Amino acid sequence: MTDLYTSQRAMRNMRRAAMQRGVIAILDVGTSKIACLILRFDGPDRLREQDGVGPMAGQSQFRVIGAATTRSRGVRFGEIAVMNETERAIRTAVQAAQKMANVRVDHVIACFSGAEPRSYGLAGELDLHDSVVTEQDVSRVLAACEVPDLGPGREVLHAQPVNFALDHRSGLADPRGQIGHRLAVDMHLLSVDGDVVQNLLYCIKRCDLELAGLASSAYVSGISSLVEDEQELGAACIDMGGGATGISIFMKKHMIYADSVRMGGDHVTSDISKGLQIPMSVAERIKTRHGGLYATGMDDREMIDIGGDSGDWEKDRRRISRTELIGIMRPRVEEIIEEVRATLDAAGFDTLPSQQIVLTGGGSQIPGLDGIATRILGQRVRLGRPLRVQGLPQAATGAAFASAVGLCLFAAHPQDEWWDFEIPAERYPARSLRRAVKWFKDNW
Repeated sequence: MTDLYTSQRAMRNMRRAAMQRGVIAILDVGTSKIACLILRFDGPDRLREQDGVGPMAGQSQFRVIGAATTRSRGVRFGEIAVMNETERAIRTAVQAAQKMANVRVDHVIACFSGAEPRSYGLAGELDLHDSVVTEQDVSRVLAACEVPDLGPGREVLHAQPVNFALDHRSGLADPRGQIGHRLAVDMHLLSVDGDVVQNLLYCIKRCDLELAGLASSAYVSGISSLVEDEQELGAACIDMGGGATGISIFMKKHMIYADSVRMGGDHVTSDISKGLQIPMSVAERIKTRHGGLYATGMDDREMIDIGGDSGDWEKDRRRISRTELIGIMRPRVEEIIEEVRATLDAAGFDTLPSQQIVLTGGGSQIPGLDGIATRILGQRVRLGRPLRVQGLPQAATGAAFASAVGLCLFAAHPQDEWWDFEIPAERYPARSLRRAVKWFKDNW
């Protein structure tokens, strides 16, 4: 825990330095695409002179000056599988974005969707020395949270205080400066597989870039796709990517749960490829052009040319009806949504006061998905697009860029996390000391 705490603090300081310099890159490492956006932090006054734009929901602090995407290589289920391939893809995306922005970047903030995230709810409380809550008291109460045994090779990715209580008053966002005697905190902790994170760190270092921040794509997709009242009242964001589907639940503007299902749009493409005996690239083209989930009488007559270059004339001029294509796609999409439903049930989503569900990500663009999701997940389902961010090219405003846009907002307005506070030095190694004492007792 100590190493992680110090490395996250170092990343935060690096991000602050990069923002003062004015330029930082955003990197969304996905299974189907790698997107890179370059942000310039100018402050709102300069933008108003140029564009005549007033502050937009606190987003006028930065603008996108470069954007590039490339087909992802070497990534499976949101995790790096072939290091060299992924390194080449990241270099391609970053260099193209730098060329468009006409500026060089050294620091990137990255997000990824795999690594088997697990959520924990922690609680801590303490008596205050003084009646006024100080920054040091907040640090002490966060350190008082009992961190569970995460398991071998697991690391903490996010650790956010989601609720403070002072004496009998709960629901405080920030207790600093308030008067009371007993301070309590509820913290949400998200752990991921440490090896996956280390692979990503190593890959970014090989691209001659410094990592200034790391986030879960399920979390940042929720930031960009949920509107303010949904984040406040409670909602779930389902980010359907290529290799994994991220699930995050928000309440009172904080993420309180995150998980992922290791299935996504690429599995639908794979089913089409195997069912029709065609290459993956052709299957992807057919899926995006002709795909759907509800068959009508018209679809029996709508024929799709499969094409191909196998050299066998009969095989290359095959045609199928759109109904057959829908018959291949629908079972897999239903399976993904059923898995999402099971995850939401396990998280206790049905006990929340608001049952709003927002579908986003590239996989959510299949026509008819909202109908199937409504049938399986409940009535309150909508398709979400990321918020409008200044300078974002038109091509990057779709649902597939929800996590990239969310990462921009995460960079500009980071939420308080555990490592933003000076945890007293004697506190955070306590758990490892306790574990050592327990081991000693058990074995001697």
